[in-house]
Amino acid sequence: MRWYEHLYVGEKAAASRYRIIQKIRRKAADRQIHVITPASNGNNILDIYSATEFARPHCQERNPLILGIAADYWEALSVAARIVDEMYRTTGGFSLEEFLRQKDGERLE
Repeated sequence: MRWYEHLYVGEKAAASRYRIIQKIRRKAADRQIHVITPASNGNNILDIYSATEFARPHCQERNPLILGIAADYWEALSVAARIVDEMYRTTGGFSLEEFLRQKDGERLE
C-alpha cells in the first residue's frame, strides 16, 4: 500500500491519526475505520473500504494509493466529498489523475 503525501483525514480521525495509520499498516484496524482510495474501476472516482476489508489480499494486490482515512463510514463519505469538491475546484472536472497531477505530481498506476 502507498500513502498519499497530503493524506486527507476526517475530523474525528485527526485526533488519533498516527494510531490509525499504524493499525492500517499492521492490518489490525477495526471495522469502524475506513480508507479512501482511487476507484478500482473506470466508472467511479473513489472507493471507500472498511479497514478490515482493505486488509484482505484482493485489496492489497493492487498496491492502492490511500488518499484518506476516516474514523467511521459517515466521516469517510465526508472526506470523499471533500476530495471530489477540491478536485472539481482545481481542475473543473472529475479526473482524479489530473487532479493529483496538478496538485503535486502524484501519479496513479
